[in-house]
Amino acid sequence: MPAAEDDVSRLRMILLRLARRLRQQVHSGITPSQLSALVTIAKRGPLTLGELAAIENVQPPTISRIVGALEGEGWVERTSDERDRRISLVRATPAARRELEQIREERNAWLADRLATLSAGDRNRLLAALPALEQLLDEETP
Repeated sequence: MPAAEDDVSRLRMILLRLARRLRQQVHSGITPSQLSALVTIAKRGPLTLGELAAIENVQPPTISRIVGALEGEGWVERTSDERDRRISLVRATPAARRELEQIREERNAWLADRLATLSAGDRNRLLAALPALEQLLDEETP
């Protein structure tokens, strides 16, 4: 049985608002687009700027500005590709990895505090839905 349109809309709004609240838990001065790029670099790097732009779904000039800002803050560094020295790669610095861990901890703590306000039954139902929510993402990932 397909979900009712009102339920789909309600779920979408809840997920968007929750994601926004989680993004607001970052106190490092990093913008959402910079954070997204930094997380991608840390997980998948080293990457070329073209690869990063494609993954982040932004234009090359935009990713150049983002990486420039990240580099200026010491979050990423550029290196040359070992096979082709003309190709520049970006990778996350140890300081960036520590900052990302701090951000994860802050966001997890905020979410844990919010979960603690729920009844045990509501918390269990929400946690039981995690596999289904993960499946929604897995089916869309190329």
